[in-house]
Amino acid sequence: MAEENDEETWELRLYVAGQTPKSVTALANLKKYCEQHLKGRYKIEVIDLLVNPQLAEGDQILAIPTLVRKVPEPIRKIIGDLSNEERVLVGLDVRPLTR
Repeated sequence: MAEENDEETWELRLYVAGQTPKSVTALANLKKYCEQHLKGRYKIEVIDLLVNPQLAEGDQILAIPTLVRKVPEPIRKIIGDLSNEERVLVGLDVRPLTR
């Protein structure tokens, strides 16, 4: 069973409001961590709440930038620019690949 979870595609949703420095930093950090720890096993969806404010309600977004891990469940959220790698990895429950 654990083997299957390793192959699961992680679905991550990053909520931002325009191209603010915090939003740009959050996306850059997220991409870096995903490439290091989830290479080939992740999908990032960026949602700009200036363009689609109604989408904030579905994931109960109260602050931005906010990262939401949709898959694997359970859903997890991290608020901020994601600059603390250890906090992000623990928050997302990313474990190093063991092969």
